[in-house]
Amino acid sequence: MSTTATTQRPTATALGHQEREVLAAVGCGLRDDEIAGALGLREDAVAEHLARILAKLGLRDRAAAIVHAFDCGLVAPGRGPRTPSVRPVPRAAAGETAGPTVRISLLGPLQAWRDGRPLDLGHPRQQAVLATLALCPERGLSQQELLDDVWGMEPPAANVVPVYVYRLRKVLRGGDGPDSVIEYARRGYRLVPGAVDVDVVRLEELVTAIGTADRAGEPAEAVRLCAEALELFRGGPLAGLPGPLAELERLRLTERRLFVVQRKVEGQLRLGQDAEAIAELFALSAAHPLNEPLAALLMRALYRNGRQADALAVFDRARRRLADELGVPPSRMLRGTHQMILRGDESGLGLIPSPSAARLSRGPRTAQARHHLPAAGSSGR
Repeated sequence: MSTTATTQRPTATALGHQEREVLAAVGCGLRDDEIAGALGLREDAVAEHLARILAKLGLRDRAAAIVHAFDCGLVAPGRGPRTPSVRPVPRAAAGETAGPTVRISLLGPLQAWRDGRPLDLGHPRQQAVLATLALCPERGLSQQELLDDVWGMEPPAANVVPVYVYRLRKVLRGGDGPDSVIEYARRGYRLVPGAVDVDVVRLEELVTAIGTADRAGEPAEAVRLCAEALELFRGGPLAGLPGPLAELERLRLTERRLFVVQRKVEGQLRLGQDAEAIAELFALSAAHPLNEPLAALLMRALYRNGRQADALAVFDRARRRLADELGVPPSRMLRGTHQMILRGDESGLGLIPSPSAARLSRGPRTAQARHHLPAAGSSGR
């Protein structure tokens, strides 16, 4: 049985006054003997109260009771029992600095920092719970959604989600700090808005800005934004994390990375930075040999650089890999690029930079590139 409601905020209204005091003390992490001393009860009476609390609320064990005390508002993280006369102190009044103090990085092995200090996030399943919350920052996730996203078709024998959330709250809060960054919202658990900086959110902001720069005809700004986005990656996204959601997000974020690299290279080609673009494309194509858009982009870059034979060799290599590994011919797009190179169709290959890009072109390649450009007035890509 679930320890907390999944559709509304849990309450402790079914408990008597003494039971609510016991539950609040349990939520503060006190032992039975400490609770007995604090409330003036016998230790065996505390145990009896706790047994009734678990039965009334449908909780499995003491750990679930601790989580419930937080979720129903009896205990505020880091402040002890919450009473009607005690109100949380606003961040500004407490003299805290503005902005998130917790950073979470998903674009590589999961990592988190508080005030620049790395945090121990526990074992992989617990980390996967945090990653799921970080990937869905705008809404609350019920226990069932977290189970589906992290465990899939093999749910755990015990109701561990509340326990993991409790541990993560403690780790992310850090020391005796007053604020938890995980709250129980209307539908379930979520990261407190504005309390956490997540690198995936920043990545999406940069992708939007890249599109804006492209539409404004600002290739240099687009290349700069692409470089900033790629610096966020520290390896394979969500590396080593279990669960269906992590697997799907690994694929999505890897594709996102490829998209950003392609936009960066296209911008470099418009700016006349052929050497940088070709080096990046060769490395990327080696890592993704079956990616036909990458192969086509490398072919265009090589042809633009006066290396027609190398461009045709890229096509032959891609054609063989597709046949040997997938049993399919090159796509229409890749064949079209091949034919345009054979015909010398430079305008079809998108080899005409914008006037501003032409002015920015530099180095000995400029004259060579100008030699391969069609006459003025031809249409570009």
